[in-house]
Amino acid sequence: MSEHGTPSAAATSTTKADSPPRAILVLIALVLGAAIANLNLAVANVALPTIGAAFDASQTQLNLTAVGYSLGLAASVLYLGALGDRYGRKLMLLLGSLASIPFSLLAAFAPTIEVLVVARMLGGIAGGMCFPTTLALIAALWGGAKRTRAIALWSAIGAAIAALGPLLSGWLLGQFDWGSVFLVTVPLAVVAFIMALIFVPAHVNESTEKVDNLGGIISIVFVGSLILAINFAAVPDSTTLVLVLSAITLVGVIAFVLRQRRAPNPLYDLHVAARPPFWVAAVAGIIVFGSLMGAMFVGQQFLQNVLGYTTIEAGAAILPTAILMVLIAPISARLVDRIGSRMTLLSGYVFVFLGFLTMLVLWREGSGYFEVGLAYAFVGAGVGFAQTPAAHSLTGSVPPTRVGMASATADLQRDLGGALMQSIFGALLTAGYAAAFSKQIAASSEASSISTATEAQLTKSFDSAAAMAKQYPQYADQITAAAKESFLAGDHWAYTAGLVAVVIGAILVFFFFPRKQREVELVAQYHAEDAAAMAASGKETEGR
Repeated sequence: MSEHGTPSAAATSTTKADSPPRAILVLIALVLGAAIANLNLAVANVALPTIGAAFDASQTQLNLTAVGYSLGLAASVLYLGALGDRYGRKLMLLLGSLASIPFSLLAAFAPTIEVLVVARMLGGIAGGMCFPTTLALIAALWGGAKRTRAIALWSAIGAAIAALGPLLSGWLLGQFDWGSVFLVTVPLAVVAFIMALIFVPAHVNESTEKVDNLGGIISIVFVGSLILAINFAAVPDSTTLVLVLSAITLVGVIAFVLRQRRAPNPLYDLHVAARPPFWVAAVAGIIVFGSLMGAMFVGQQFLQNVLGYTTIEAGAAILPTAILMVLIAPISARLVDRIGSRMTLLSGYVFVFLGFLTMLVLWREGSGYFEVGLAYAFVGAGVGFAQTPAAHSLTGSVPPTRVGMASATADLQRDLGGALMQSIFGALLTAGYAAAFSKQIAASSEASSISTATEAQLTKSFDSAAAMAKQYPQYADQITAAAKESFLAGDHWAYTAGLVAVVIGAILVFFFFPRKQREVELVAQYHAEDAAAMAASGKETEGR
């Protein structure tokens, strides 16, 4: 394949060993680099009510604050991953770590909600420099079983940091103002920058071909438009905007595919992406990580709105998720070597399914923490089993010069998966809540005295109903009870959608992901083809 460059002698010698010199320190540096993105993705949700009160922000502005980091990250990772493949993954990691510092400070001290949204998007772009290069470097520096274990640790610690973000945010909000949640990544970025500068090798199996800059720009446009369209879909009176964004997304996807088929050095190698271990793992990961973020998104609201948890209590409630992800990651790595990626992925899907089933059946008003913790434990176990085979399959089925593409895809699993599932869950939660509340109003003996404006306020959201209850204390108990019951109806819609998504993902993995022996044969075949292509490319270069 023409896009493969010839690795330098130093790079080749580096990758002959199963691990780099000072492997532990290198891995810590890469985990910290990835943690910049993982933590930034998680810290905002708990702080949204406080931010809304501070700026008198609309729900749309709060949604953009929550999704801004994911938007910047998801839109940029493909292009930035390719730039890292060409000009140096360590350089991209250093630039991203460094750029995260001023953007975090800008978010923490933003004078307006608009500045905060922009700071979150810019921070996401900085995260797009860090995150894909960390997995790309692991794939390039480690080999064999050691690579699988390194990916498992990278995945588990990153996911655990994301899961612990709400707990950290809840504690900070109890001590400081809303801006404190955006400052936590500053010392992390400083340490990550220093460790990467000292311990991470400068160049490993990087491409010598030109980057497809046009393809990169198109990818930013269509991914950004897609995520914005999803998030605005549930916003009232935004039909025209959603249609325009959807049209831009469709045109962008078509233009991107055509460009990648014709570009001499495509940004996203569609030939490689069509390999079953790659595309099935990519879709499977989107569903798994989207399920995790969707469960956290709805679950945090359930804990605070229905069960009356404080922010710190709601953050602490998800600890089983983080603990199980960390504990199961090494087990998952061993299972990948023993039974293959397919069965390990399916094991993860079983646990995520049990998590949503627990939420659907056992989460109700008055539920104890056992029911809450059990659901989060199931989801954590599922992600713990699934994340390693997903990342392993992505990086194992691409050429050395395309690991940036694999790591960018792994990043999109979190960002695009989270945006999709949170948006779908949010839309269903909103629709289910409004439908249930309207039904209760219609059945009320005082329905004729409730104005259209009042009904709109009550059915808008749980927080709107809570504000209405404060305005009319004589009806506060009835309004609050109706809001809780309506919220439970809406979150059941969301959890049902989660179950459907997990079943679809499991079917996809079962029928399309190769069994262990076939997976081994395919990976060996891909490596032979890629090595031959790299050798041919090297000969062409020498002949010029």
